[in-house]
Amino acid sequence: MRVAHFDCFSGISGDMVLGAVLDAGVPAEAIRAAFDSLGLPITLEVERVRRNGFAATLATIHAPDEETHRHLADIEAIIARSALTEKQQATARTIFHRLGTAEAAAHGMPLERVHFHEVGALDSIADILGAAVGLDLLGVERFTSRPVPPGSGTVKCAHGIMPIPAPATAHLLQGVPLTTAPARGELTTPTGAAILTTLVSEYVDTPAMTIESIGCGAGTRDPIELPNILRLMIGTATPHPAPSPASDSTSRFPQAVDTIWVIETNLDDCPPEIIGYTTERLFTAGARDVFTQPIQMKKQRPGVLLTVLADAANRDTLETILFRETGTFGMRRYPVERSTLDRESVAVDTPWGTVRAKRGQRGDFVILTPEYEDCARVARERNIPLRDVYSFLHQQNTGPSHA
Repeated sequence: MRVAHFDCFSGISGDMVLGAVLDAGVPAEAIRAAFDSLGLPITLEVERVRRNGFAATLATIHAPDEETHRHLADIEAIIARSALTEKQQATARTIFHRLGTAEAAAHGMPLERVHFHEVGALDSIADILGAAVGLDLLGVERFTSRPVPPGSGTVKCAHGIMPIPAPATAHLLQGVPLTTAPARGELTTPTGAAILTTLVSEYVDTPAMTIESIGCGAGTRDPIELPNILRLMIGTATPHPAPSPASDSTSRFPQAVDTIWVIETNLDDCPPEIIGYTTERLFTAGARDVFTQPIQMKKQRPGVLLTVLADAANRDTLETILFRETGTFGMRRYPVERSTLDRESVAVDTPWGTVRAKRGQRGDFVILTPEYEDCARVARERNIPLRDVYSFLHQQNTGPSHA
């Protein structure tokens, strides 16, 4: 699995994230093309700089100052008309939704009435959209981060002088482990906090990973206390050691562990056609899995438990789909650890042609799971029973439990 770690020892901001993904190898032309699709007067300048002696990439957004402020609906309209992919748009929408929710909580008003001040300006919009595009192009499936230093002192914002962390940032960092840093000032901005908390599934000093590349994004300031850079470490997940030896030969080998979110809601007044349609929309929006179970609810009413498995990056998007499509008044969500096999997509030669399958491995244990659509295609084309195709592929399994 391809993973990335935010080493935000000096805090995190939108421009630092954008600089880090560019430094990690994302072409600046790809980011500029995304900006051009917005139809807004935004340009990107990329330069190599030094921060306290260390080289990094500084991403600077040039855009005119504006006197008007945007609501969440205005920003969502900008995202919708862009050329970003569906996944990139979903990530950007989730980040802005988290920002809006934080501002609404800080000011005690409904989300739809929140004015985006600094984060609704063109440069902040570009930072978030650029980060969504760049992080997607890196092909990362899971993000971790070290504990976050918010900074200290005060900061001047649209509402006056505020203590650090500012109210919206503090709301966004709820549940996130914090730490201190020697430099004073605002180290973690609302934009940086929103990006981080949208994507990160685990906060850890040293992740279990093999580093392949490092991107360094520079902040605008250059304090003497520490390098004002964000390091984005990219690589592959290193399997965790098995908890204890056992008689089963597979337990001698390490297994991969990650964290996903479970979202579930009870439905007792939702037609089955709506549930089916909602399931399709959830899968299209990036749900890892969606399934239903029959349940008995209060007053002996039969109902359905609808469960979604989601990554942290699109959790809020999937919840929005559930609210809009099912009409549910609430749902439960909680993180869970998941043990997985190392997996890859492979092509398997059969007597009737090539069929795609998923290959999972843990140590010397290997299992092959055929892809239904390919198996069904071969069965139809060759006019043979589907079970014959499955039977052949299952015979290819080499794991100990299939010996």
